[in-house]
Amino acid sequence: MKIGLFIPCYVDAVYPEVGVATYKLLKSLGLDVEYPLDQTCCGQPMGNAGFEKMAVPLAEKFEEKFKGFDYVVAPSVSCTAFIRVNYPKLLHGKTSCETAEKAMDVIEFLHDVVKVKSLPGEFPHKVSLHNSCHGVRELGLSSPSEQHDAPFNKIRDLLELKKGIEVVEPERPDECCGFGGMFSIEETAVCEQMGKDKLKRHMDTGAEYITGPDCSCLMHMAGIAKKQDLGIKFKHAVEILAEGI
Repeated sequence: MKIGLFIPCYVDAVYPEVGVATYKLLKSLGLDVEYPLDQTCCGQPMGNAGFEKMAVPLAEKFEEKFKGFDYVVAPSVSCTAFIRVNYPKLLHGKTSCETAEKAMDVIEFLHDVVKVKSLPGEFPHKVSLHNSCHGVRELGLSSPSEQHDAPFNKIRDLLELKKGIEVVEPERPDECCGFGGMFSIEETAVCEQMGKDKLKRHMDTGAEYITGPDCSCLMHMAGIAKKQDLGIKFKHAVEILAEGI
């Protein structure tokens, strides 16, 4: 099983430690992982802004770079969801679009494919779990409350493999934090207020950390927390899973 590691541009530029943790964790599980050089943005910013034609060359390059792998794994639910949901339309008639079926968020990959049942190390802290919208409703990392299905949470399942951790969830556990990519630019005031509301619910749990599978949501809430001089800390879920490795 050959795995192509995709590190989205904002993770590479702002949170490189998340990319390193993902690589270390996958390698520690004995997996054949390769990081293809010269990889670029998946095209999500252009596609979400309505400039789909500008996203096509990036999708074509991504397809060429990653089509030879059995799985394409990334520590970003929004980028993974964009590849899986949008690439078939963007590349229709241009290529077979193999990567859309192979792309997986690292949490989804570890839970559903590798089926990890134990992890070394410990994380003796109380963490509040943030369920990002793309992860809930496009990748199925956790159950969407509006569907009233039997509850499940793949992120929690993996986090609770770490010794000493206490995982809690806020009131309205799958409510949006307000970031939404381009939404944060086009509707700044609404985005900020949604972030403040979500951050308060996380802090009301009494957690030391807020964690989740997408740096963009964590970045948005961390920015608000910093402005308000709040003491809560933020850590991507894969960083917690890689603790002690």
